[in-house]
Amino acid sequence: MSIKIGIIGAGGMANYHVPGFRQGGGEVIALCDVNEAAAQKAAAKHGITRVFTDVGVMLKTMPELDAVSVIVPNKFHAPLALQCLAAGRHVFCEKPPALSAKQMAQMLVAAKKAKKKLMFNFNNRARPESYAMMDYVASGAVGTINTCQARWIRRTGIPGFGGWFTTKALSGGGPLIDLLHMIDLGLFFMGYPDPAHVLARTFDTHITDKSFKGPWGIPDVANGVTDVEAAAHGFITFKTGQAMSFQVSWAEMNQREEVSVTFQGTKAGGMVRRLFGVDGIDATGIDSCELYSQEHGRPVNRSILVPPDEAMGRIRSAANFVRAITGAEAPLNTPEQALALMRIIDGAYKSSATGKPVAL
Repeated sequence: MSIKIGIIGAGGMANYHVPGFRQGGGEVIALCDVNEAAAQKAAAKHGITRVFTDVGVMLKTMPELDAVSVIVPNKFHAPLALQCLAAGRHVFCEKPPALSAKQMAQMLVAAKKAKKKLMFNFNNRARPESYAMMDYVASGAVGTINTCQARWIRRTGIPGFGGWFTTKALSGGGPLIDLLHMIDLGLFFMGYPDPAHVLARTFDTHITDKSFKGPWGIPDVANGVTDVEAAAHGFITFKTGQAMSFQVSWAEMNQREEVSVTFQGTKAGGMVRRLFGVDGIDATGIDSCELYSQEHGRPVNRSILVPPDEAMGRIRSAANFVRAITGAEAPLNTPEQALALMRIIDGAYKSSATGKPVAL
């Protein structure tokens, strides 16, 4: 029996969720958005027959729905996930998991109570490079990862001014919460150790300078709010003795956009990286997956060759959700990991506000 799925939100990420769910063997049978015209347009594009403007109505009138996909501004992730879990549906939610660790904890409890899958689109775990690197980590070839550097840095990548991305009440913050992928991927490689402390600083330099706007065509909102950071830098320690530094930005004087995790293990180091020739344009990306070791007294660098994936794991991540429901694959992420990640993000914002390390 195939898994039947409803999409909540007619945004661009449906372009990845829908084919991903279908690749995993699921059926996408409904789409809901408060903007009926947008919902009708997206449904027609993806061949979805049922269209709704109210989530409650969709859940009530379509008991055959097994799962939902949440593709809406960050503020609504937790409320919609909680609503759908309470209605007995599995949930696949866009990142970030929620606006805070408190909300994420509520979602975890709700998923356990409902006995349903709650997963998030941490799509960089599903990139071919990440799958390949995890094979080496799982085999023991890397040993224990002592330290890790996580980076998603942009030179001109502010996603519009005055819209929900730059309004903290709707987004939860700027690049720290928006570009959390590399922090998550580094934690994934490290075994998701329990965080102990975080020290961080955020910077709002350039956040109102329109020459730093990203190339995605997101419109500015006249008289809208822009009250989030442009960049965040920090350092995390873990109860295991491991450590991670991170650098995330929408607007900094970098050479080029870089999306990367570099780590140092007891047996080998490694790197997964994408470099963009033009900020935010995937077609210009250069992907690398490398291992660094010492063999026979000599440094050895290995390039791991994998198929290209311009979707950066987004389709594969959605497919994994369906396969996790059916038991065909292990889930790529868990609510417990999402909670640990949100604790780190909350702590980083608190550390920046207080100027002190924060115990987690």
